[in-house]
Amino acid sequence: MLIGVPKERAAGERRVAVTPESVRKLIKRGHSLVVEAGAGVGSRATDEAFVDAGATIGTREEIWQAEIVVKIDPPTVEEAGLLREGGKTVSLLYPHLREDVIDALRARKATALALERIPRTSIAQSFDVLSSMANIAGYRAVIEGATELGSFLGLQMTAAGKKPPAKVLVIGAGVAGLAAIGAARALGADVRAFDTRPAVKDEVGSLGAKFLELEFEESGDGGGGYAKVMSKEFIDAEMALFLEQAPEIDIVITTALIPGRKAPLLWTKDHVEAMKPGSVVVDLAAAQGGNCECSEADEVVVHHGVKVLGYTDLVSRMAPDASKFFGNNVVNLLRFMGNGQEEGVIVFNGEDRTINPALSLLDGEDPPELEPLPKKEVPAKTEAATPVAPAEAQPPAPQTLRNGLLSLGAAVALLGLGLNAPTDLLQHMTVFVLACFVGWQVVWNVTAALHTPLMAVTNAISGIILVGGMLQAGAGTTQWAMILGIIAILFASINVVGGFLVTHRMLKMFRKG
Repeated sequence: MLIGVPKERAAGERRVAVTPESVRKLIKRGHSLVVEAGAGVGSRATDEAFVDAGATIGTREEIWQAEIVVKIDPPTVEEAGLLREGGKTVSLLYPHLREDVIDALRARKATALALERIPRTSIAQSFDVLSSMANIAGYRAVIEGATELGSFLGLQMTAAGKKPPAKVLVIGAGVAGLAAIGAARALGADVRAFDTRPAVKDEVGSLGAKFLELEFEESGDGGGGYAKVMSKEFIDAEMALFLEQAPEIDIVITTALIPGRKAPLLWTKDHVEAMKPGSVVVDLAAAQGGNCECSEADEVVVHHGVKVLGYTDLVSRMAPDASKFFGNNVVNLLRFMGNGQEEGVIVFNGEDRTINPALSLLDGEDPPELEPLPKKEVPAKTEAATPVAPAEAQPPAPQTLRNGLLSLGAAVALLGLGLNAPTDLLQHMTVFVLACFVGWQVVWNVTAALHTPLMAVTNAISGIILVGGMLQAGAGTTQWAMILGIIAILFASINVVGGFLVTHRMLKMFRKG
């Protein structure tokens, strides 16, 4: 199919919906592409690069006569009028906010797919543009906040003095919030985070941030990866928590959005006025009303000495990367809609439960409403034991099989030794084999991320070997026993000293100030 890629004309927009890299992937799938002249300039993609990738360069009118038009921002009423009759558009659309555009597309008997309505399911992850763009916005928010703060984010210790790490508060631990947490931690900041969904606590902790909690039993999980509106009592407790944190915080990044609604107010004028002069608030929700009471879209507002950034083009400030990710999302989406079809064919299937929620129009009409899937019945718990298949019918797990083989090997070795070895040697070998087996099993089953601290601590246990080596070396039984005892003392000493040194160095890494 012929895919058209127009130049984005929204103010401050530098991205392009499809990059030369994406063009090559789509051509391999049997599609042809026409790109408007100059469409990729803001993303450092020249017309020559698109031509080299296999696309053709066309005029604005030619683009909108393609079978499918792919863009980032919603089409204007004028652009909708340029679309061929029965044409198809794929873009961020926000139909509930742009009824005039929907009416214009309906008049063209168009099929319109709203990318922001792609459901957040595992099957749709690869073409979830909101997640890929939010990841960039979260990262960029930290960069912009640090720039306006005009100070180091991480701990600085120099001959001229010491500067403690900046304190960053991220409100909302969705995709953008987690990206902001990761970026701020990478720069060395002391990061705190808050979210109404308790389930994200572990994700926040895994990135090295402190999760702020309320002693309040209410979940903010609204399903689909989004939060829901909370009760007045919860919001009051939340506001009190933020007011307590405000005097300490250098940078606040707010990311909270609820689909189809105005952004919730989270950081009031009281919170801003409680912050230190020179502090910064970065409001990622400024385009939808803002989480901060002082923010204004596309403006930097200074209130009580605090800078409030309401940038709505954070993603476009990283246009090359954003275009690459958006283009990959588009490629994956079109591949999904073309699977099972002839090469070069894309079907906007209104019966597909992944595509249906994103369809705003299907051939100029409202898409069909699908019956909700029946809920899976969960069997009631009973005291009776759940029947299981006989042991013979269950294939052995790899771990069990491996352990069995190891045990069998050890038994055979001991049996062979037992036939010809002295009793003392047999006893020592039994202890040796069991020690090796148990020790190996313990280390093997520890998460790889914990290996270094585990080794640092367990190496200190080599002190036991030191005692054994000393007893053996001083027993004076045989020359070989004495030599082996001295060797054991040597290697155990290395382990003990090394273990304590590694532990000391690791603990030093986690000290702040």
